Amino acid sequence: MNLPTDDKQPHRLPSNSARRSLDVLGDRWTLMILFLAFDRVRRFDVFQTRTKMARSLLANRLARLVDVGVFCRVEYQKRPVRHEYRLTPMGLDLFGASLMIIRWEKLWFPDPEAPIHWLEHACGNVFLPELRCSACDREVVARDVVAEDGPGAGFDPPQMPRVQRRSRVARIDPDPHEKMLERALEVIGDRWITHTIASAFTGVRRFGAFQSELGVAPNILSERLARLIDLGIFERQRYQEKPERFEYRLTPVGRDLFPLIVELIRWGDRWLATDKGPPQILTHRPCGQPLVPRITCDHCHEVVTVTSTRIG
Repeated sequence: MNLPTDDKQPHRLPSNSARRSLDVLGDRWTLMILFLAFDRVRRFDVFQTRTKMARSLLANRLARLVDVGVFCRVEYQKRPVRHEYRLTPMGLDLFGASLMIIRWEKLWFPDPEAPIHWLEHACGNVFLPELRCSACDREVVARDVVAEDGPGAGFDPPQMPRVQRRSRVARIDPDPHEKMLERALEVIGDRWITHTIASAFTGVRRFGAFQSELGVAPNILSERLARLIDLGIFERQRYQEKPERFEYRLTPVGRDLFPLIVELIRWGDRWLATDKGPPQILTHRPCGQPLVPRITCDHCHEVVTVTSTRIG
């Protein structure tokens, strides 16, 4: 339930771990850096060469990731002093979310020219990651999960506006041999698009409800909803004829982003929750247990880790 707000007061959003995670990660350039970090890239010049990002932009994103605790700077040369960027335990724990991004794009938009689509597991197979319930070992789908308020339920302070406010960020083309997750980056690399998707999983369907839930300007919301329809993630369905009104429902492509939302919640609960605890508790209805996700290989069904995978 949303508390009434004064129009002059900044909009406060219901506490949500997925939203907190996206405030850290929901940026195309940040995601590109993270995927390269999991490919064992550590040094500034290598990040810059492989992404073609402007040096000032790359420095900004790396500094933000260091500030939040995802990376640490480690000196590797004294004269002149040079540093490299290593994933911290907090950063390494994003591997699950990265796998769910790869899973979604590989499932719906396979590209044999993208090296990351050839991710291999220790069993020797190119695999599709699966998100399963630790208690009953069933694959996790949206219809089987219910969310209830947790000890950290409440409202978060308003988000600070970002410097880049255009609806479409100018794209930087990486090295032609560095094809990444183009469709996924277009979706996950825009925080308003991903916030809108996350809200849809809580049952939000109508324009006014999205606006109230997200505290987003109507023009921004209209543009994002149109893009979500173009991307095949939402479909528009009429629910009233006079006057004509529509609601926005997740398509199968959109619903299959749910494992990523679960991983963002898990990561946010672990690293971004307040002292009160997680804002929500997820329960897996088939077994009735709190949802503790684990990611497995679809061939050998063993748990997938950073050390058990490599890009083929």
